[in-house]
Amino acid sequence: MNLLALADFNLVARHEGFGKASRATGRPKATLSRRVAELEASLELRLFERGARVLKLTEEGRALFERTSQLFTELDETTTEIASGGREPRGRLRISAPLLFSLTAMGKLAADFALKYPKVQLEVTTEDRPVDMIEEAYDLVIRVNPEPDESLIGRAFLHDRLVIVASPDLPRPIDGSAVPAVVRGQARQGEIWNVKTPTSQSGIAVNPVLSLSSLVMVRDAVRKGVGAGRLPVSLVSHDIGDGTLVQWGDVDGPEITLWALYPSRRLLSARVSAFLDFLRDAFPKGTSDELSAYVGR
Repeated sequence: MNLLALADFNLVARHEGFGKASRATGRPKATLSRRVAELEASLELRLFERGARVLKLTEEGRALFERTSQLFTELDETTTEIASGGREPRGRLRISAPLLFSLTAMGKLAADFALKYPKVQLEVTTEDRPVDMIEEAYDLVIRVNPEPDESLIGRAFLHDRLVIVASPDLPRPIDGSAVPAVVRGQARQGEIWNVKTPTSQSGIAVNPVLSLSSLVMVRDAVRKGVGAGRLPVSLVSHDIGDGTLVQWGDVDGPEITLWALYPSRRLLSARVSAFLDFLRDAFPKGTSDELSAYVGR
């Protein structure tokens, strides 16, 4: 495949037209048109639908652009870094982060990062769903306890744990009766919460009285005394310290680990490397206490 032709195809696709690409780059319009035609001939595919006034990517053209545009962006950034004599982070950095971490910490992190690296254009999307980093053009994703993926490289940067908390006015049952509970997601009648303390392990029967879609809402409802809840300790440590919530114990189960993930087949760009180092500096020990202190009240 002719890489020059592929590069010119990316220019035309990015600028959505031969004329726009020519004006933006100074390349002759005729050269761009010829190179794209050569690429189409070599692939035996039509990459653009050419109308009188509109130029649109075909399905095959869009797939080729999505798969190759990031590679050319990285090449451009690499040559710019070499020419400038360093690896100063610059360019667009797209990150996908989970909802709770975004609501509690990501805003402050993004602002602090932008102040430190003003030449990086940071874009953060909040979502808990799995994403295709290549297809959706993410440079980095933050996920909680992600499934193993051979196409990704990861770095764990925070550890948290779930605790059971309640208002001081809600007594913990000692006779096996069910306690009113605020749950995230769909309520399940007859559920037992396994709880452990430094000296014992037990189960608490719960009667869901509220089903909410976010842990922040669960925390706010638990604060009101409507029921007990299972929450990350980083989200309620200030409440526990103030005595507005009482910790009944830890949830018996795996810890919560936040990972920063990036594609294994890409070179680690300066901006991704800078953000990974930034996370490490923000949470040097990676503990729930550090997250709670960073988030504040």
